[in-house]
Amino acid sequence: MKKMEEIRNMKPEELMKASLELRADIAEMKRRIHMGEVQNSRSIRIKRRELARVLTILGEHLSKERA
Repeated sequence: MKKMEEIRNMKPEELMKASLELRADIAEMKRRIHMGEVQNSRSIRIKRRELARVLTILGEHLSKERA
């Protein structure tokens, strides 16, 4: 899990790439949980929170570019 400082220092292109990777990870985790391969469903919660952080910072970067 990345810290907010690390996420804030990322460029918008890197943030977009990270969000796509996190979305793919979350989809894979959901599939594995549904199939019964993974018992720990807490890890998906952590990934969703990290995705929310990335999207929040990406929104801040985009709003700064527009202003």
